[in-house]
Amino acid sequence: MLETRLVAGAKALGIALEPQQTAAFMTLIAELAEWNTRFNLTAITVPADIVDKHLLDSLAVQPYLRGLRVADIGTGAGFPGLPLAIVNPNRRFTLVESTGKKAAFLRHVIDKLKLTNVEVVQGRSEAMHPPRPFDSVIARALGSLSGFVRVAGHLAGRHGRLLAMKGRPPVEELGALPAGWKALGVHPIRVPGLDAERCLVELARV
Repeated sequence: MLETRLVAGAKALGIALEPQQTAAFMTLIAELAEWNTRFNLTAITVPADIVDKHLLDSLAVQPYLRGLRVADIGTGAGFPGLPLAIVNPNRRFTLVESTGKKAAFLRHVIDKLKLTNVEVVQGRSEAMHPPRPFDSVIARALGSLSGFVRVAGHLAGRHGRLLAMKGRPPVEELGALPAGWKALGVHPIRVPGLDAERCLVELARV
């Protein structure tokens, strides 16, 4: 049962889901499946795989968020931003996505789930000039670390963090960081249900 899989996986990550949060995740899975019949939002379509590869994979980075303002760059269908927003109602999330159909899906789901702590910015992160910097800027599958810094480094506050979700530790990319940035850590991530190597690279200004 999907709910059991989700709740058990979240618990293994140290997150005790409340009933309304579990219900929100079930709605998210249903809406993603329904929209995916019309638009190619994600290649992952099996509900159990959505739980493991999207929801739990997103929640696994929860311990490394800092501050109250979080930006998710190139969020696609809302990962990791939407799951993190569901379990962090006191944080503000900005989901950045340039593709119109994906941004439309995000707005629909946010309205459906009544998530008042999430906003969608349709556009490219390098063109953003927010009135206030973000405490955490996170991205999944956004390319190289140097590219992440180039397109999103300006969004992080002086003491903010860039958080890059990766598979294996990107040793070569770590050696090619732009001047003014350093890696604070490469944190191994264990995702329940996934037999795949995951890590989170935490970057900060020097």
